[in-house]
Amino acid sequence: MRRRGEIMLLSALLMVVASVGAIATVGGYRLNLTPSEPLGLWRIETLRRSTEIGDLVFVCPPATAMFEEARRRGYLRRGLCAGGFAPLIKTVAALPGQHVEITDHVVIDGRSLAASVVRKTDGEGRPVTPYPGGIVRPGHLYLHSSFVSSYDSRYFGPVPDSGLLGLARPILTFDP
Repeated sequence: MRRRGEIMLLSALLMVVASVGAIATVGGYRLNLTPSEPLGLWRIETLRRSTEIGDLVFVCPPATAMFEEARRRGYLRRGLCAGGFAPLIKTVAALPGQHVEITDHVVIDGRSLAASVVRKTDGEGRPVTPYPGGIVRPGHLYLHSSFVSSYDSRYFGPVPDSGLLGLARPILTFDP
């Protein structure tokens, strides 16, 4: 009889956790567990204007072989975006028509982007190939994070703005 009660309690707890997770997802809440931005609870806020430089956004990466390899290497998490990726939280650093140059750091329209060192290897010593640079095409965004080991447009280049979910608003976050 005691065993049955424990199983029922565990089942009820799992249902509560699943329900809270579903409500949070539908309500636009996301849990960030990566160091690219502060850890914690974030909300996706609908963007009711054009995207601007400096916007902190949630974006779904495109379902490409490059992003699949990034997930295999552990740079990306599983999630609800196409291809099974979790949304990224990044800052918009360049918009269509802007020129991005990649050297040992990122230069946008002739100005160095702060905290944009371009690495040749990842944290496990595996080679990484940086984006070669160029003009950001229409319908694309160049994304950046100041976290030195961030997987961002320094490596994958501009992404389609069709994956833009909205602005990223911190709810309950902390920097470790």
